[in-house]
Amino acid sequence: MDKKRILLVIGFFILTLVLGFALFRIFFAAPTEEPTFFPSDRTPTEPGQFPSSGDAGDGTTVITPPDQIPTSVQRESGRVSQEFLFGPSETQLTSDLVSELKLDNNGNASFYNQQDGRFYTIDAEGNIVPLSEKVFFNVENATWAASKDRAILEYPDGSNLFYDFEAEKQVTLPKHWESFSFDPNGNEIAAKSIGISPENRWLITSDPSGQQVTLVEQLGENQDKVTVDWSPNTQVLGFSRTGAALGAEREQILLVGKNGENFKSLVVEGRGFESTWSPKGDKLIYSVYSSQSEFKPQLWITNAQGDSIGTDRRPLSINTWAEKCQFAADNRFLYCGVPQEMETGVGFAPELAEGTPDDLYKIDTQTGAKTRIPLSETHVVDTLTVSPDGNTLFLTDKVTNGIFKVEL
Repeated sequence: MDKKRILLVIGFFILTLVLGFALFRIFFAAPTEEPTFFPSDRTPTEPGQFPSSGDAGDGTTVITPPDQIPTSVQRESGRVSQEFLFGPSETQLTSDLVSELKLDNNGNASFYNQQDGRFYTIDAEGNIVPLSEKVFFNVENATWAASKDRAILEYPDGSNLFYDFEAEKQVTLPKHWESFSFDPNGNEIAAKSIGISPENRWLITSDPSGQQVTLVEQLGENQDKVTVDWSPNTQVLGFSRTGAALGAEREQILLVGKNGENFKSLVVEGRGFESTWSPKGDKLIYSVYSSQSEFKPQLWITNAQGDSIGTDRRPLSINTWAEKCQFAADNRFLYCGVPQEMETGVGFAPELAEGTPDDLYKIDTQTGAKTRIPLSETHVVDTLTVSPDGNTLFLTDKVTNGIFKVEL
């Protein structure tokens, strides 16, 4: 009996303590403040707004070192970077199967709808309207002029068609022409003219209707080593991987001038050269792979105009292909789709990364700082383009149909 009484007394004592503590918490303890990600002297960003690149929220700047790709969550002074709290607004403009997305100089996007065979444009209000009432079935590739009212359409059977959407005029181009590129003004085109015999294979220029043809450089057996890509400053028609042999890890790239200019060559640290011009044509980003990058494509930037060609050549320390990148109109910032994962040796076989989701990065080409732009959906970037004011990005996805608009 004594033991039972002792246990009852102890139990009663413990119960009394618990009840007393509970009553104290309810009536006397100070209320707990809700946690916040913002310092007390700063107003939180409004929902739907995306703070500028590197804005830490308190006047300091969060900059990722040039040799470091930022993680999905960065911390500065114990605070989560706002960059990942509030993402940009992302909208799917259409769910149709589309291709050949292009922005004109006014920021209007045009594209080809593979389902109904028509071309459309997206106006400033986001309305999708036909660029023409004409139907073009089975277009395999479209090369746009900068003004977007002209394009060269290529078909699976080798047929080529120049079409002026404003004048509603079409001209058939030779079947043995391929790899088209418009000059910045849209008044001339460059292409490869591939004859049956090597001596009849040339890099040419002409007007868009195929008249006034000029033979620029003979291609011979090297047509597959030449890329046609007319520079924004009009000086360069393309690139040729026919330079001097520099070993297994380096390659000399020749710049082909419109008028036979003897431009300086570009030496790249790897193989698999792919490139994208800056809007002014004075810089070039390119991707190559080598043993130093585990044979993964690595992005570089270099000067690419006049006597400065090849100077200030440096890696941007990010693994992706140049075709997944697009400059903003300011000639400084670059937007890239960056695969979340890459196998060693993928540079030899890019198809291994075909279905790999991409992260979207904004890269400052002057400082090397990188900012990851969070998206509401997962994308495998096919093409992307940035509006002239730098406020909007459009992208197409290799897996998901449609066009996606991202407010930056």
